[in-house]
Amino acid sequence: MSAGRVVVLMAATFAVAALLNARGLHKLADIQPAGDQRSIGLALSRPLADVSDALGLDLPRQWLKDALGRSSDDSIDTTVVLPPPPTKTGKHHVTKLTRPAFSPSHKLRLWVAGDSLGIVPGQELLGIAQHLDVIEPVAGGIDGQVSTGLERPDIYNWFTEVAHVMATAHPQAVVFSFGANDNHSYMTGLRPGVTINQFGSDTWIGQYRRRVEGIIAEVLDRGGQVFWLGAPITADPSQNRGYQLINSIVQKVIAKFPGRAYYIDAYSIMATPAGKYSPYLETASGQLVLMRASDGVHYSPAGGSRLAFHVLAAMEQAFDLTSWKHHRHSSSATS
Repeated sequence: MSAGRVVVLMAATFAVAALLNARGLHKLADIQPAGDQRSIGLALSRPLADVSDALGLDLPRQWLKDALGRSSDDSIDTTVVLPPPPTKTGKHHVTKLTRPAFSPSHKLRLWVAGDSLGIVPGQELLGIAQHLDVIEPVAGGIDGQVSTGLERPDIYNWFTEVAHVMATAHPQAVVFSFGANDNHSYMTGLRPGVTINQFGSDTWIGQYRRRVEGIIAEVLDRGGQVFWLGAPITADPSQNRGYQLINSIVQKVIAKFPGRAYYIDAYSIMATPAGKYSPYLETASGQLVLMRASDGVHYSPAGGSRLAFHVLAAMEQAFDLTSWKHHRHSSSATS
């Protein structure tokens, strides 16, 4: 076969492959960071996706996704639906709370959700829960979606997912890990006519605060309680500045829900006594242990365990997880 025919054949093969995968290519272009690369990708992939859809060439890919249970992979959902903000006399404003009691026969339903920074602490928390025999994971236990957050619902729509899980699995304790991928200026899912300025501006902060408050209210409306893992100190000083801003927004929102939402200050927990970053931290016994992954951001299993115990401590403030033991001992003594 001549070189010219080989080139033509290869070009035709790539064109057919692009048409078959057009929806995936369009989604890939859409979720890129704002800039020329994203604009060019959308300009090329949008008409390709239109042609593929018109000819039905995207159907085999969709059938395969459906069979794998991943039918929403190629969809671009930027809808941000939030409950109305609470008021001083609203149902979120509770002056006195009782601690719901749980036991092995009446277990606390737990769901961990968020970005990749929630995965290792979540795994360690579920490991602790197995020994306690009073906590039951629901909805898969851990839903950790890499590179996601509240800023870009087009990458992964947590607002839709949280509403769905709360309505179907009814978790009573929800551990959130959001913010580590939200330290950017570009934000999707804005309401019509709404624009924001750069990351850290008043308009950006206002919009992000609205999303944090809304996703917490979604959980509270369904009878759950929130345990929010803040973004940790990292090896990158510029990243830390963004994380501290996001953490401050979250803390101020959580302060509106006393006794129903709890903030776990991962930034301080994962810092040295001097408030600096170090991959190694001292344990209570004075031993230096590797707490962070090599990227300077994520956690080692020991770091995840350190945070998991802080989450558990907050859960013990919100729930009665131990009185069942006293009842059992009392019953045994009586018999």
